[in-house]
Amino acid sequence: MTSSEEAVTREATGAEGEILDRGGWQGHPRGLSTLFFTEMWERFSYYGMRALLILYMVAPLDKGGLGFTTPHAGSIYGWYTMMVYAMALPGGWLADRFLGQYRSVLIGGILIALGNFSLAFHPVSFFYLGLLLLILGTGMLKPNISSMVGSLYGQDDARRDAGFSIFYMGINLGALLAPLVSGTIGQKIDWHYGFGSAGIGMTLGLVQYMLGKKRLEPALARLKTAKEKMRSSAAGTPALTATEWNRLAVVGILFLFSSLFWACFEQAGSSLNLFADRLTRLSVFGHAFPSTWFQSLNSVMIIALAPVFAWLWVRLGRREPSSPMKFSMGLLFVGLGLLLLVPASTLAQSHQVRVSPMWLVGVYFIHTVGELCLSPVGLSMVTKLAPARLVGMMMGVWFLSIALGNKVAGWIGGLFDPERLAHIFGTVGAMAIGAALLLALLARPIRKLMGGVH
Repeated sequence: MTSSEEAVTREATGAEGEILDRGGWQGHPRGLSTLFFTEMWERFSYYGMRALLILYMVAPLDKGGLGFTTPHAGSIYGWYTMMVYAMALPGGWLADRFLGQYRSVLIGGILIALGNFSLAFHPVSFFYLGLLLLILGTGMLKPNISSMVGSLYGQDDARRDAGFSIFYMGINLGALLAPLVSGTIGQKIDWHYGFGSAGIGMTLGLVQYMLGKKRLEPALARLKTAKEKMRSSAAGTPALTATEWNRLAVVGILFLFSSLFWACFEQAGSSLNLFADRLTRLSVFGHAFPSTWFQSLNSVMIIALAPVFAWLWVRLGRREPSSPMKFSMGLLFVGLGLLLLVPASTLAQSHQVRVSPMWLVGVYFIHTVGELCLSPVGLSMVTKLAPARLVGMMMGVWFLSIALGNKVAGWIGGLFDPERLAHIFGTVGAMAIGAALLLALLARPIRKLMGGVH
């Protein structure tokens, strides 16, 4: 029997009468592995560059950096990370209306690779050009690859959430490797070589993406059908039902809480990155390591804990928390993580010492628990709540919440001052916990608006 014939024998008929592709990992569609590795290399590119960005900007000129002040670097960091996600909205719209998801992801990957290679050159003009290319490229790629993952599955396919969990592992595998590779190259050899290595990663992702196009054909067919329905709606058919409006309202409500979560969580690339570099002991048992290695902790913990959470949600059965409650739990944990830095900041300031790296290990562990409660749930939720004909644009809207959170995160990072850190971390952490309690109170009425979507 040929490999293609073997794949067909693993297919089954779904509830809607369509053929289910079960020829991929763990009975999932074959296209999932292609999108897994595309996103893995894109995240390798992004997190490799992000691990170096603020450190490169504040590094003195004689150390190869740009010599920016911390507030100026924090502002640029915030605007860059905000626009990376804000451009997801026009990126999703362009894909829905004109380019299609496959072509948009391809164009986005090419722009990302060019952006990283631009940062590999020394003149500051190439620095700003690189940031612009990265912003445009990520805006094209990020929402559309998530939409393609959702379109691998039929509307009632029970494998969808598990598929997004596997996809999320690809994100974190890339994010784990990037600081260890690009971060080490950048800090130990040359900043620009580090940025260039991130570009090489994106190039590898593009190659395997193009080679795996055939595996994506079922998803592309579903997206094409959704686009045709959207065009029919534009011609006069009622665009949205009352149920669809209610579900979009839920996306809007959770948008606000998502923004606050990411404002706290994305301190990883700004204030936590500076805390690691300036106030944390960078050695274990006498062996020194680059401060960018802390950026891999979250991904290590995601990979270790994601299967545990997947088992836990299934184990809970009917007692599994709803999506709004999972969001509330995410906010609670991210707030607790920041509160853990209050005594660490006080210790570093009062004793004028570098504190144990275990403080940051603890913060990243707590934040990882919060992320697993919120982030994969948010991606899956949008693909379920948004009308199929608008899923690309709504994924872009969802990424705006991350954009807003990143802008606030950059602003907070620009306030970095050892004398004020305890107050800053305490205030932001308390706000996140307060928002978690508010959302828990609103969970029941929000569920009613979701119209049967869990």
